[in-house]
Amino acid sequence: MNDVVRTERRGAVLEVTLDRPKANAIDAPTSRIMGDVFAAFRDDPDLRVAILTAAGERFFCPGWDLKAAAAGEGPDADYGVGGFGGLQELPGLNKPVIAAVNGLAYGGGFEVMISADIIIAADHATFALPEINSGTLADAATIKLPRRIPHHVAMEMLFTGRSFDAAEAKQWGIVNHVVPAADLMATARDLAEKLAGGPPLVYAAVKEVVRETAHLPVQDAFDLVTKSKLKTVETLYNSEDQKEGARAFAEKRAPVWKGI
Repeated sequence: MNDVVRTERRGAVLEVTLDRPKANAIDAPTSRIMGDVFAAFRDDPDLRVAILTAAGERFFCPGWDLKAAAAGEGPDADYGVGGFGGLQELPGLNKPVIAAVNGLAYGGGFEVMISADIIIAADHATFALPEINSGTLADAATIKLPRRIPHHVAMEMLFTGRSFDAAEAKQWGIVNHVVPAADLMATARDLAEKLAGGPPLVYAAVKEVVRETAHLPVQDAFDLVTKSKLKTVETLYNSEDQKEGARAFAEKRAPVWKGI
């Protein structure tokens, strides 16, 4: 893959590293590459989990490349199949994605980060949505953040653009774990390996259920799931893995998941 987005397969885990000096900012060509990488991950049956991180120790991603913007790249540019950063709008991504945040995650970088399923941050990482200071909208964060953390906390972050550290991010549930920088990738890899050994059809169902029921009243959501109106749920309930899980429980052994 292109040098600005490096990939490494580690068994069933794909590591994706944004490496675009000096700050890992994302322009449209980089975004398109990221979208292609995550689409290929989505479509590869041998890959179960992805880790997204960035090169260096200072920056995860500050968001949109303002040099590209100054050169004429607009917010309506072609950012690729997954939208900005490759993850935010990628359809059908029903596999776990872990963000390993190695430094500053601002603006669009913050929005890409919260598009992951699980977030592990180095203890020196910092976060902000500074778009307010340039008179623009942090659109994805404005949609997502008030649904995930207390409303008034989200509104303060969106209105002020203030930065906050990893400890506060964990306090509000924005990140799952905060670890020393030296332990970041080992922690992410350990979790990825654990997930890679789990039931992929269940992961797919979990992701689709969460995605497709977020806007629904509870009873409508139950109806969608219990009547197997979602493709991944129907696939799961008719799968060999579902039978294998029951057999393994009865036989008091670890299940062997095949994803079929």
